[in-house]
Amino acid sequence: MQDIAHYMRAGTLQLAALPPLSLYVHLPWCIRKCPYCDFNSHEAAGGVPEQRYLDALVADLDAALPLVWGRQVHSIFIGGGTPSLFSPEGIDRLIGDIRARLKLEPDCEITLEANPGTFERDRFRAFRGAGVTRLSLGVQSFNDDHLKALGRVHDRAQALAAVEEAASAFDTFNLDLMYALPGQTLQQLDADLGQALAMSPPHLSVYHLTLEPNTYFAKYPPPLPDDDTAYAMLDRITEATAAAGLRRYEVSAYARDGHRCWHNLNYWQFGDYLGIGAGAHGKLSFAHRVVRQVRFREPRLYMDNALAGNAVAQEDEVGRADLPFEFMLGALRLKEGFEIASFLERTGLPLNAIARGLDEAQARGLIERDGAWVRPTDRGLDFLSDLQSVFLPA
Repeated sequence: MQDIAHYMRAGTLQLAALPPLSLYVHLPWCIRKCPYCDFNSHEAAGGVPEQRYLDALVADLDAALPLVWGRQVHSIFIGGGTPSLFSPEGIDRLIGDIRARLKLEPDCEITLEANPGTFERDRFRAFRGAGVTRLSLGVQSFNDDHLKALGRVHDRAQALAAVEEAASAFDTFNLDLMYALPGQTLQQLDADLGQALAMSPPHLSVYHLTLEPNTYFAKYPPPLPDDDTAYAMLDRITEATAAAGLRRYEVSAYARDGHRCWHNLNYWQFGDYLGIGAGAHGKLSFAHRVVRQVRFREPRLYMDNALAGNAVAQEDEVGRADLPFEFMLGALRLKEGFEIASFLERTGLPLNAIARGLDEAQARGLIERDGAWVRPTDRGLDFLSDLQSVFLPA
């Protein structure tokens, strides 16, 4: 870890204020690796080394504290892997150790990812007792055939029981679904959506299944719905969620008023986040620069290095030429878009850094401008990659 003076030295940027700060904690183990998953997750064949990994997380956080000293943390996201494999006592210890070291906002959102396959009665309630305020439940489908095709370790009955328990234990929670699944029809999607919405989740994330490189599905592609069917599915999702009172606020996220995920919003708005844990990414702003960090990826290597006070495997300063694209990558995912003032504040760059891209995107019908706001059009959201690529550095 570099001395704090290294980050505070003069540079090409001039940030008038630092953005909100979040904390991401990666717990990398799962019961079984899903064939579509390209996350840094590892099967917990011999069990999870819970205490040693928690020790490593604390050592990692201790080493990083000088970089965020005095800043308040607005949200914490404990992701994986399957974090609910950790015991409620372990999560209680983790949150307690974080609270002892960082200044948390009084209403700090603390999300834990969980899977129905790790569900036991009262386990979610115990996570709530440990300090978790929001559960994100990876259901993916309520169809047993599709769950099997996705390699999930739970079935429909477990998914239903887990959602019911989450709803009773938490004031707010997220339900994750996927669509365009192997062999999925519009009718089957309707059944999944109908079941999900019948359980009144305050937040619903619906992701298009994509074949990511270096996954089992990339090597052995399953038969997926064609593009026209996938677009029709997205239309159904948009209509059904709106009818149920869930507002689309991001490409894949729908929420009731007051239940948007603050942590993810901070990502998309180019906020700061300290990432700890195996393979965790972080983005931190200083007066004259923006820095990205990556922790060691393999869990054992991460633990060894973190306990030795050196968890960071790679660190890079984001160049001026890359900042517009980095900002737009998240901001254009948001249905409400962004304020021009936010771009200036978060990147330290003048408006002319994106003026040409904005003109091109508007001419192609991908964005609309309303005074100080820039918003993606419906077409822009549907063709998000095309919109984002307009801002790639030359």
